[in-house]
Amino acid sequence: MEEVRIDKWLWAVRIFKTRTIAVEACKKGRVMIDDVTIKPSRNVRAGDVIQVRKPPVTYSFKVLALADKRMGAKMVPQFMENVTSPDQYELLELNKISGFVDRQRGTGRPTKKERRDLDQFAGSIDPDEFDWDE
Repeated sequence: MEEVRIDKWLWAVRIFKTRTIAVEACKKGRVMIDDVTIKPSRNVRAGDVIQVRKPPVTYSFKVLALADKRMGAKMVPQFMENVTSPDQYELLELNKISGFVDRQRGTGRPTKKERRDLDQFAGSIDPDEFDWDE
């Protein structure tokens, strides 16, 4: 086997959970070889370096061997080498640490405390106090 479709290889080495997701990533321009976005039908060869963008990180993998059938996780290191730069992992750590800090207060779902305050406020209003006929 000299060449395999990129979507099949990405699925076989467990970078994506399904082949459909791998195809969608290629179509959205999230998979690149030599900084060029590629189509899902593009063939990959041993020695190619593939960049996969899964925001906020761009992972890089070197193709060591080809596979078109899904394999166990223990076999993956025989088929690819992770050559992602350490600064990408730092970016991932910073993103994990920041969590929901960037969410503006009052947007999105209420926090547990805000929900309790709303329930307490709503419970303190007596609907009989209002004259609905006026």
